[in-house]
Amino acid sequence: MMKKRNLAEKPNRRVVVTVLGVTQIVAWGSTFYLLAVLAAPIVRDTGWPYEWVIAGVSVGLLVAGLVSPRIGREIKKRGGRPVLAAGAVLIAFGLLLLGTAQNFAWYLGAWLVLGAGMGAGLYDAAFSTLGSIYGVESRSAISAVTLFGGFASTVCWPLSTLLVEQFGWRGACFFYAAVHAGLSLPTYLLALPRSSVIAPAPATASSRPASMRLAPSEGPAFMVLAAIVTIAAAILAMMGTHLLQLLQDQGTTLAGAVSLGMLIGPSAVGARMVETAAGRHYHPIWTMSAAVVLTAAGMLLLLGHFPSAALAIILYAAGNGIGSIARGTLPLALFGPARYPVLMGRLALPLLIAMAIAPFAAAVSLQAGSADATLAMLATLAGLNVVLMGVLWRLTVTIRAGTTR
Repeated sequence: MMKKRNLAEKPNRRVVVTVLGVTQIVAWGSTFYLLAVLAAPIVRDTGWPYEWVIAGVSVGLLVAGLVSPRIGREIKKRGGRPVLAAGAVLIAFGLLLLGTAQNFAWYLGAWLVLGAGMGAGLYDAAFSTLGSIYGVESRSAISAVTLFGGFASTVCWPLSTLLVEQFGWRGACFFYAAVHAGLSLPTYLLALPRSSVIAPAPATASSRPASMRLAPSEGPAFMVLAAIVTIAAAILAMMGTHLLQLLQDQGTTLAGAVSLGMLIGPSAVGARMVETAAGRHYHPIWTMSAAVVLTAAGMLLLLGHFPSAALAIILYAAGNGIGSIARGTLPLALFGPARYPVLMGRLALPLLIAMAIAPFAAAVSLQAGSADATLAMLATLAGLNVVLMGVLWRLTVTIRAGTTR
């Protein structure tokens, strides 16, 4: 059986957060954000249709979603160290396959491997790892890791552009593979504990027994929470893929759309910094509530052709930024640390599948309708999340009542 360390033996929080934060930048930048730069060079080099090339990341996300429940169980059983290390190996191997792909079947096969690595190496696995190490004290660590992760596109898009210019898209893949094998893998093995260190929780709603089953009062809350994070992920995927086109269809120039898009990173990171500094003073359900309201406000302002599109983008990005924190901290607060890795794996399944499908749904909407029709769909989804958030508030009262009987 896996031994539990004494609390005094927990690894240094700054070291663990720095390791996970830096490796999250590399992991996101060389998988989810990779084709933002490499897609066009791949199309030019291979002659494959653009939409086929883009389909690679969707395949990867689908695989990541399918393996996520198993990843959560493995982190619960063995701790995050071997899982994240395996994720680094899988991503490195997938990038090697991608860089040597000579036909489209090989290309998709590479994304299948990358998808397994994404399931074991992106936010959900990192959050679960922090939960298994620090238990109910994980909130600030999760927030700090998302601060690092917010710079993934900021760091890796220029780096990928430079690598493509100097070595071609295949060389860029090989470079990132070497980083995962030579940097991420050894730092995981050296910095992370060999087993979980689950801190004991106080006798509150977040300290249920170690059983993996949800109590009758918890099941509805978990389902609503899963719906909220899945819808938020779908909005993120659609906006991340089509924002520039949506803005241009509304009359913004390409240069103007790019300038507006550049507001997303600083706005998301700024909101995360506020949450990191102040989050210990309130329950994570307030963070999730603010996230869905800010996102809905941004979508409504874009749909209504508000004179300041910048404000709409800032509100949306801030909501998405703190939403990624709440996705990690709210399940921990509601359901406790003992089941946290398993539940995070369950939450990741619909979330990642939604991220895989949503860009294509938005593309169909843009082709069949208009930018306004697509924004209306996004605003409707964001509004639905506000309603679901109200339902979740009521259900959390039920959970608390069940624990005080």
